Amino acid sequence: MKNLKSLVLLTFLVVFTQAWAQKKKQYKVQTIAFYNVENLFDTINDPLKDDEKSPMMEIQRDRSKIYEDKLSKLARVISDIGYDVAKTSPAILGVAEVENRKVLEDLVNHPKLKDSDYSIIHFDSPDKRGIDVGLLYKEDVFQPHSFSKHPLYIYNGDKRVYTRDQLLVSGVLDGDEVHIIVNHWPSRSGGEARSRPKRVKAAELNKRIIDSLQDIDKKAKIFTIGDLNDDPFNVSMKEVLKTKDKREDAKGKDLFNPMEGMARKGNGTLAYRDGWNLFDQIVMSAPLLEKDFSEYRYYKAGIYNKTYLSNKRGRYKGYPFRSFAGGSYTGGYSDHFPVYVHLIKEVK
Repeated sequence: MKNLKSLVLLTFLVVFTQAWAQKKKQYKVQTIAFYNVENLFDTINDPLKDDEKSPMMEIQRDRSKIYEDKLSKLARVISDIGYDVAKTSPAILGVAEVENRKVLEDLVNHPKLKDSDYSIIHFDSPDKRGIDVGLLYKEDVFQPHSFSKHPLYIYNGDKRVYTRDQLLVSGVLDGDEVHIIVNHWPSRSGGEARSRPKRVKAAELNKRIIDSLQDIDKKAKIFTIGDLNDDPFNVSMKEVLKTKDKREDAKGKDLFNPMEGMARKGNGTLAYRDGWNLFDQIVMSAPLLEKDFSEYRYYKAGIYNKTYLSNKRGRYKGYPFRSFAGGSYTGGYSDHFPVYVHLIKEVK
C-alpha cells in the first residue's frame, strides 16, 4: 500500500512538473500576411500606363482627398492584422494591385504605419492594367539578401498576354532563412474554364521557383502567398502545386495549404454573385510544420475579416467593403479580405 501511494505521488509530481514546465515555455510570434489592396493608384495620370481606366482616374472630384482616405483605411487594416496574437503588425506583408513604388511609399509613411518602419521591395510589371505586386517588411526582424522578379509568359495565339510578375524575396527572419513568393495570378475574365490555362501556367512558374529553392536546400522554408484567382481545390493548386490540406500529410518537399480546410467550410476572402471564393492564400513548405520550435514553425492561419471590413447592410451585407464601384468611391477598404499566418519560435 505504501508503494502504491508513492507511485501515485510520483505520478502526480511528474504530471505537475511537466505541466509547470510547459507553462514556463515562452514563444516569439511573427506574422506573415497578404493583402490585395484593390486598385491602389495615385492621382497622377502616367502617360506610360493605361491608368486612365483605373477607378481613381475615373473620379472627377476630390481625387486627392479620396486617395488619402484610401491610404488611411489600408494603413488601419495593415496595423491590425495579427495584432491580437503578435501584438504588432505583420513582420512581412505581400500586396497586390499597387500601381507603383510611390503608392507603397505613401502607404508605409502614413501616420498609422510610420512607427512600424516598413521597407519596400517592388518591381514594375508589364501588366496591362498597370498593377504590380510588392513586399513590405520590417527591417528589425527581416533582412532580405536577394530578390528577383519572374515574368509569366502566356499567349493568346501569337499575342502575349501581359500580366503580373511573380516576386521572390529571400532573407533572414529573426535568425531563420525564409523565402517569400508574392503572386497575383491571371483573373477569371472570360469565365473560370476558359481562363484556367493561364492560372495553370502561373502555377507551373511558381512550382519551378519552389523546386529551384528546394534543389539548393531540401529543408527550405518557403511561403507562396497571393491572390491566385483560384480556390485551394482547383487544378492549379491540387494538380500543379500538389498542395496538401492536412499538415500531417505534408512531408519532404510537399506544400501545405491551411486555406483549403477554410474553403471547404464555406469561408472566403471575396464574394461574387452570392458565392464566396478563397483566392487569397498562403501556402508553405513542409519544414515549417516540424515540431522543433528552436526555429520558427507554423502556428495557425486565418482570414482577417473583422466586422469593420464588411458591408453592414443591403444586398451585399457581409461582403468585403470595397473602395470602388460603378466609377465612384464607396469609402471602403478592399474587395478582398487579407490572410495571414502566425509563426512561433521558442524563447530560450
